[in-house]
Amino acid sequence: MRPRHIALAVLVAALWGVNFVVIELGLDHFPPLLFSALRFLAAAVPAIFFLGRPSVAWKWVVGVGLVLGVGKFGLLFIGMDQGMPAGLSSLVLQVQAVFTALFAALALSERPGRIRVAGMAVALAGIAVAAVDEGAGGPVLAFVLVVGAAACWGVSNVFTRRAAPQDALTFMVWVSAVPVLPLLGLSLLFEGPDRDAEALASLDWSGVGIILFVAWVSTVFGFGAWGFLLRQYPASSVAPFTLLVPVFGMSSAALVLGEEVSPLRWCAAALLVGGVALTSGVGLRTATASGPRAAAGGRGRRPADPAAPPPPGASASRTPSTPTSPDPTRPDTPPAAAPRSPAAAE
Repeated sequence: MRPRHIALAVLVAALWGVNFVVIELGLDHFPPLLFSALRFLAAAVPAIFFLGRPSVAWKWVVGVGLVLGVGKFGLLFIGMDQGMPAGLSSLVLQVQAVFTALFAALALSERPGRIRVAGMAVALAGIAVAAVDEGAGGPVLAFVLVVGAAACWGVSNVFTRRAAPQDALTFMVWVSAVPVLPLLGLSLLFEGPDRDAEALASLDWSGVGIILFVAWVSTVFGFGAWGFLLRQYPASSVAPFTLLVPVFGMSSAALVLGEEVSPLRWCAAALLVGGVALTSGVGLRTATASGPRAAAGGRGRRPADPAAPPPPGASASRTPSTPTSPDPTRPDTPPAAAPRSPAAAE
């Protein structure tokens, strides 16, 4: 990869990692489901009016929108609102690579090799260590919700892989339009119209800035830049940069929010990141990486590689009354991979 493209990949990973901190701050302004709905609304409008229709069947747009937008981000935002630290959330979500491999084996008859199976075991060991660490001083339910969010991400990755969108940005924008109404309905039902009205009435410039960051910077820019990189290089060259997301997430949470990272949590991070690397095939020679494109210098347009892992789509309850693309193919947002497809980051 060219140096400027490496810098772009690192920048996207940094934005997706910092996005968890921004989500944490946003939960001080909005209930979690309302916050998620506003994030997707801002990501879809006005961009949806300037982009063509996605080149995939509508069933995949709706399916990914519901599972990724309502399932993954709904559970993630609620889990963080209920006490899951931002840094730990950025780490635990990476287990989506394991869920993706498992669901792909069931739905797509893809049999993971022995190295990937070993990687899944290592990653699950990391989750177990993180659970022990969090269970010693944090809410277990919030931890389980974030693991559930990772499972939903895995399902959406399989859907995205089946859809195989050629334009990750267009796909993500249209996907972002799907969960807006369902999330608003769930917010009115479970968070209440009074709480939502209070949050909107007290909206200030910091709240607006938070919504614009998670929607435009993490989702639109992040997924757009990631899609560009996937068209220029093999997924096996781009995907490893997603492993930097929890590094930036945990370090930014420690710097900005003062979150402590215990030795046990560092151990969990090493196991989980290492396991995800093996599960995603990082470092393994592939036909794509060793084919004609690699010999030609790895440059030139190419469709998103279905084998690429997607990125990542982000404390105690604290919204005005209490409460993180993407991806289509990788964060905000990111999808763990393009057609395996965040962060909007999430």
